Amino acid sequence: MLLFLPSLSFSQKIITGKVVSIIDGDTFKLLTQDSTLIRVRLANIDCPEKKQPFSKKAKQFVSDAVFNKIVTLNVLKKDRYRRYIANVIYNNSLNLNQELLKQGLAWHYIKYSKDKYLQDLEDLSKLAKRGLWQDKNAISPWEWRARKKTKK
Repeated sequence: MLLFLPSLSFSQKIITGKVVSIIDGDTFKLLTQDSTLIRVRLANIDCPEKKQPFSKKAKQFVSDAVFNKIVTLNVLKKDRYRRYIANVIYNNSLNLNQELLKQGLAWHYIKYSKDKYLQDLEDLSKLAKRGLWQDKNAISPWEWRARKKTKK
């Protein structure tokens, strides 16, 4: 049985809905049962930017995992762009944020998270040279954005 929450007031911490659009590896759109469309940003991780290596693979992984499927958000907050920052649970028990780290398709976003488990997942992917960690000089998305800004 699927549980939908009828109202979308931010005081709620759990939101269930259907993923209707994948923006990139760490952002998608979710349609709630009351037909409210919300933008979701995966908490505590950062996937490669659009022109970075492994960006398409991260987006494809997210699409394969959750597109057109029902997911549950454990919402941490709303950011300044009005996105819901959340941990995303799919297939009843898998954590999408963690799965991206395990696959080597995201960085632990240490600016916003000191979660040791997430750091351990990233470290294990590095050791196994999974995904983007095949390149020992992989550039984090926040460094990529900063370099891009200074070139303008």
